[in-house]
Amino acid sequence: MATKIVIFDFDGTLGDTRRKIIITFQRTMQERGLEVMSEEVCASTIGLTLGDGFKAMYPTLSDAEAEECVEHYRRVFFEDIDSTTPELFDGVKEVLARLSAMDLRLTIASSRSSPSLKLFLKNMGIADYFSYIVAADTVAKHKPDPEPVLQTLRECGYKPEEAIVVGDMPVDVLMARHAGVRSVGVTWGNAQREELETAGADHVIDHISELFDCL
Repeated sequence: MATKIVIFDFDGTLGDTRRKIIITFQRTMQERGLEVMSEEVCASTIGLTLGDGFKAMYPTLSDAEAEECVEHYRRVFFEDIDSTTPELFDGVKEVLARLSAMDLRLTIASSRSSPSLKLFLKNMGIADYFSYIVAADTVAKHKPDPEPVLQTLRECGYKPEEAIVVGDMPVDVLMARHAGVRSVGVTWGNAQREELETAGADHVIDHISELFDCL
């Protein structure tokens, strides 16, 4: 069956947010007196919700302590958010325009919270391409659980075989697999090709223009 809906991840797939995320993580850790984790460790949690990310890095944190870290992170993140709009990865805007012209439904399933996600999409000039958005605060279960994809399909009226998920992390691939949806892993984000292949990506691409070959 032909692809009718494309479900994109945001961080590391459409927008280059890696440096901002890592700096915010490390500043939060420092200010809270936690061991400051390396760039690689911080980056490995991108794609998870903030709470899950902090607990992955600090397994002994209680739920309440993890939530305190999340609130601290968000305060730091939003301090200069208007002057730190992420860069679009090469070719993203052109590909979104072509996909839209092909009458494909474009949506987002992100572990980022709605306020920053919507602000970034607007400031990056791509908000109008997306007719439906799932964010960390609009779904009960998060990646790699299939719920973000399943909710998108329910709300937009598509079948799993009509959809494809595009993301840069293994959790994106696993979310798609658990939902019975094909997946495209991208190598320009925060994970290596081998990690995406091990997670079970149906396709792995090195530039977003290659996405057309996967549809």
